[in-house]
Amino acid sequence: MNPTRLINAVAPTRICDVGGWTDTWFAKHGRVFNVAISPQVEVQITVTPATDGPRIVIRAENYNEAYPLDPGHILYGKHPLIEAAVEEMNWPEDIAIHVNLFSSAPPGASMGTSAAVSVALIGALDALTEGRLSAHDTAVLAHSLETEKLGLECGVQDQLASAYGGVNLIHMTDYPKTTVTPIRLPDELFWDFEQRLLLIYIGKPHNSSETHKKVIADLGRDPSEDARLQRLRELALEAQAALSAHDFPALGGVFNANTDVQRALHPDLVCPAFEEIMQIAADHEALGCKVNGAGGDGGSIAVLTRADMFQKRALEKALAESGYQSLPVHLTRRGLRVWTTEI
Repeated sequence: MNPTRLINAVAPTRICDVGGWTDTWFAKHGRVFNVAISPQVEVQITVTPATDGPRIVIRAENYNEAYPLDPGHILYGKHPLIEAAVEEMNWPEDIAIHVNLFSSAPPGASMGTSAAVSVALIGALDALTEGRLSAHDTAVLAHSLETEKLGLECGVQDQLASAYGGVNLIHMTDYPKTTVTPIRLPDELFWDFEQRLLLIYIGKPHNSSETHKKVIADLGRDPSEDARLQRLRELALEAQAALSAHDFPALGGVFNANTDVQRALHPDLVCPAFEEIMQIAADHEALGCKVNGAGGDGGSIAVLTRADMFQKRALEKALAESGYQSLPVHLTRRGLRVWTTEI
C-alpha cells in the first residue's frame, strides 16, 4: 500500500444534555443545553491509488474488526452507521480508502458517541471531494443517516454538539430544524466547570433507540404538549442562565430536576445503578447529577461537585469502591476538526 495522503477527523462526544427528549420528532419543538467533551472520536482515512484490491476497508479499532466494502453494493452488516456514511458520500473513483475509527469512550456510554462517529466520518469523507460541508450541514446529514436511512430513534442534539463543540443551547424550532447558540464562557469559568465534573460509567452499554420506544409509547397521542417535555424545555434555559451566572449550586439543581423529569417520563430511564450513584454523590455533598442521554439500564451519569477537589476525589474513590468507573473528562471548545497530512 503506497498512501498518497492521510485524512484526519476528530469530533467530540457530549454530556449534561439538559432538555434532552425535546429534540425529537414526537416533541416537535424543544431546547437542549449540552456540553461537548473529550473522549472524542478519531477517524483516519489512508488514501491510495485504486488497484485490483478492495476499494474500501473499514477498521473498527475498538472492536478489533477489519473488513472490506464493495462501493457498488454496500450491505449494512457489522456497523450500519459507518456503512451508511460511506455509501452516502461521493468520493473519487480512482482512489481506494482504508478507514480507521477509534474512540476512548466506552460503547453505549450515552455520550452521543455514535453521532460523533458519524460526524467525524462524514467530515473525513467530505475532505475527499471538492466541496466542503459546514458544521451544521454535517450534523444534519449525520442525523438523517441515523433516522431516515437506518430508521433509528434519535434526537438532533448529539450530532450538533459533535459538529459545533463547546457549550451550547440548541433550539429546535420545528423538527428537525434547529439553531445553535454557543454559550461563551471566560476561561476561568470554563476551567472551573471542567474541574467540578465527574463522568461515571456504570459498566454496561445502553440502547437509546429501544429506550425511546418505551417513552414514546407512554406519552400518548400528542406528546409535544406533554407537561414533562415542557418542563425539560424550561430546564435547558435554566441551565444556560445558571452557568452563565457562574451559579454552580443552581446548575446542580437543574441537573437534579432534569433527572427527576427523566424518571417521571419512564421509571426505566433511571436504573438502580444511577440511583445508587446519586445517593453516594449526595452523601459527598455533590451539587447535582444528570443521567446522560436517554438514560436506561446502562450508560453514564455526569456529577457536578463542589469546588473542594479533596472532597471530589473522595467521592470518586467511593464510587470506584462501589464498582463504578470514572472516565476522564475534558471540555472542548472545538467541534469537528478535519485536516490532511501529505505523505
